[in-house]
Amino acid sequence: MSFWSRIANVFRSERVNCDIEEEFASHIDEAISQGRDPAEARRALGNALRQREKSHDLRVIPWLDSVRADVIFGWRQLKRNRVTSAAAVLSLALAIGACTTAFRLIDALLWRPLPVAHPERLYVLSRKGMGFDNKPGEWDSWAYPDFQLMRTAAKGKAELIAISYADRADVTYKTDQEMEKAMVQHVFGWMFPSFEIQPAAGRLFTESDDRTPEAAPYAVISYDYWNRRFGRDPGVVGHTFHYGDGVYQIIGVSEKKFTGTEPGIVVDIFIPTMMHRSVTRQDSTWFRTLAVAEPGAAIEPLREMLAAVNHAFEANRLSGETGLSPVTLQNVLKNQMRLEPAPTGASEMQRGYRQALAAIGALVLMVLLIACANVANLMAAKTAARAREMALRVSIGAGRLRLVRLVLAESALLALLSSAGGALFSWWSAPLVVSMINPRDNPARLILPADWRVLGFGMTLITGVVLLFGLLPALRASSVRPVNALQGGEEPHARQRLMHGMIAAQVSFCFLVVFVAGLFVSSFERLANKPTGFSAERLLLLETTSRPAQPSTYWDQVADHLRGVPGVERVSQAGWPLLKGIGWNDSISVNGAPPSVDLAYFLNVSPGWLETMKIPLLEGRDFRESDSYPQAAIVNETFARKFLQDAHPVGRWFEKASDDASRERMQVLGVVRDAYYSSIRTMLPVVFVPLHHRDPTGRMTSLSEGTFIVRTASSNPLALSSMLREEVSRARPEFHVSNVRTQQELNEGQTIRERLLATLALFFAVVAWLLAGIGLYGVLIYSVIQRQREIGIRMALGAQAGDIVRPVVGATLYAVALGSILGLGAGLVSTRFIESLLYQAKSSDASMVAIPCLAMGLAVMMAVAPAVVRALRTNPVSLLRAE
Repeated sequence: MSFWSRIANVFRSERVNCDIEEEFASHIDEAISQGRDPAEARRALGNALRQREKSHDLRVIPWLDSVRADVIFGWRQLKRNRVTSAAAVLSLALAIGACTTAFRLIDALLWRPLPVAHPERLYVLSRKGMGFDNKPGEWDSWAYPDFQLMRTAAKGKAELIAISYADRADVTYKTDQEMEKAMVQHVFGWMFPSFEIQPAAGRLFTESDDRTPEAAPYAVISYDYWNRRFGRDPGVVGHTFHYGDGVYQIIGVSEKKFTGTEPGIVVDIFIPTMMHRSVTRQDSTWFRTLAVAEPGAAIEPLREMLAAVNHAFEANRLSGETGLSPVTLQNVLKNQMRLEPAPTGASEMQRGYRQALAAIGALVLMVLLIACANVANLMAAKTAARAREMALRVSIGAGRLRLVRLVLAESALLALLSSAGGALFSWWSAPLVVSMINPRDNPARLILPADWRVLGFGMTLITGVVLLFGLLPALRASSVRPVNALQGGEEPHARQRLMHGMIAAQVSFCFLVVFVAGLFVSSFERLANKPTGFSAERLLLLETTSRPAQPSTYWDQVADHLRGVPGVERVSQAGWPLLKGIGWNDSISVNGAPPSVDLAYFLNVSPGWLETMKIPLLEGRDFRESDSYPQAAIVNETFARKFLQDAHPVGRWFEKASDDASRERMQVLGVVRDAYYSSIRTMLPVVFVPLHHRDPTGRMTSLSEGTFIVRTASSNPLALSSMLREEVSRARPEFHVSNVRTQQELNEGQTIRERLLATLALFFAVVAWLLAGIGLYGVLIYSVIQRQREIGIRMALGAQAGDIVRPVVGATLYAVALGSILGLGAGLVSTRFIESLLYQAKSSDASMVAIPCLAMGLAVMMAVAPAVVRALRTNPVSLLRAE
């Protein structure tokens, strides 16, 4: 019989048994037909049962058939204990799903190689040291003239590729009224050939498309954008669109697998770097530099060579910059170049969420360990209830390995059922977590395929889970002593200590998860409830562009038109909203002193902007229509304190010292209360300047973009968004609203990472708490089962309820107390490692200790109550009769 036929026979046991019976019957009939006595014929065949077993083993694969039988028996056991089985499946499903979700997120952002040729040879260039603001940091942005020098020097050792930061910009395919958003990225013409990316339609860039500034207004769109925006229409090649101040022609579509080099961002449109407006500027850093090393190239000599070229470039560029302080110049030139492996690409999301995902991964691992300990305890309780069955199996010749396999088969079934639920949970939760990372107007996009990487992780996780929670109960079951079990005796005390040791570890992990979750929630609440210095209620932000740039008086006309719209209370203008994350800074000079080491930050605003934002004016006056930049300025308290050191700064003069040595003199007209500028974490010295700018000849300059800040009468400002968008274009057709959002959305965007951490940590804390409660219940029920005979004897002798309950719950409560102490200690130690993720979270707060203690106390009460009730309901008469 063939090997595959024997495998098939394993799963058609009834038919095989029928064939064996027919074969035996035919042999007996043949003997009878030859005149032999039926009884003698049966005796001649030998022991019927043994012959059937031999024949069955010849027709199947014995070990596989035994596994099949164990699985069927395990399934019956799960059906017999449906409540316990459901609790175990739910516990493991949550843990497996959480682990798989964490893996998918971490893999997509940090581990998954880019779909390019030889990603292992990909590196990213960055600089580490002191910035122009004299604060430590790391930067990966470069100036294009510097890039050209480094690329020439690296020839033969590496190919350098310039790739700008992806920008969510306005593009127009028809009229300005049909403007839409797209992720646009400027890339070096040699990028596609270096990465060996093939076109899905048309052609891709070559180096000849990227040699002369503004000479190649071409674009390549991604396959994702082609499918989403154009329905994979091949006729899109040759179409044109308007972006910035130029018109671009689509020449091709990149292949499906390539979506850019920034994990978390799917690029829609690629444009040559030579079409960037800052491509010739030495003082503008606007792109990353990736290096594709040649096979066998030494990385450290390459880094040293590139560092020398960059240092020479910076020294030459900054030598004539008298606008920089000597300290700043010295610090910037001391920056160290780094050449780090980047097989997964490079993005701000990687840098911002690397530690956050590591923290979430650690919490998920602890939840998995809690779930495994929980299910191990439940399996131990079930095994204890089956002690007599196991003893009988041993008595009739079952070996230890056979019993281990029997229990592991049941554990494997639990794991497989849980993995199905976990897969559904991960399929739902992973995209949900991604949607929480960025605001709705600029959402993150991570590629989350269910490919062999996820499948391999899932299989490894299931195997590990089976071994974690199934091996210990299996070994216990296999070491049963038939005499002890059949007489109703207890297991050795060592096994009791091991069980309570597991519950102590489980409680410790749970306490730690709840403690850390409390820190994350506390950090988020402190940051979210932090006063910003202005009122965000009912503020609607209309980010507007004009094509071509329009005089500031036209912008004022649009603002006046919006003031007449019903439901509008106030309208002001600014270069951009507060807390948008962008800024404009320069050094300050007072009384002719050298430029300051610290930088001040600037924002263009219109008269009345302070009142619209409800920022109190402490001294002096607001801007008037006659005020213009650069003569007039309003400063905040931090600026007055840092640069003017004067209790009455109104009327004082200072100079804005730029890097190009130019200076602009300004007079302080007023002082306002501090309000956060670009980040809610740091209060900066801010100078507000008039929106009306005059050039050196005294002529008013034109503006191409700005923001109308509208305070509405309605509590829901978005209700007016459609109307106001139309009114802007109705006031002047050259103006178009490119984006509408509320100030509250920007404020909430400052706490995205903290909100994500707090939400996930709180969810995992609740899961850990539920699992710990279920685990405690399993151990207590296990104790009751093991002590049933003792409890019955004590009750028959008249023992009080306290004397009966104390032996059942005493050791478990000691284990809970020990686990809580260990968990608290681990939580206090862990705060040192997660301080960089937290904002002013204080582990010394009483609530940080009280909340985990209360949670564990509630879990203990919920677990103890049913176990005590079961113990006190023991009927000694029926129990002794059964014995």
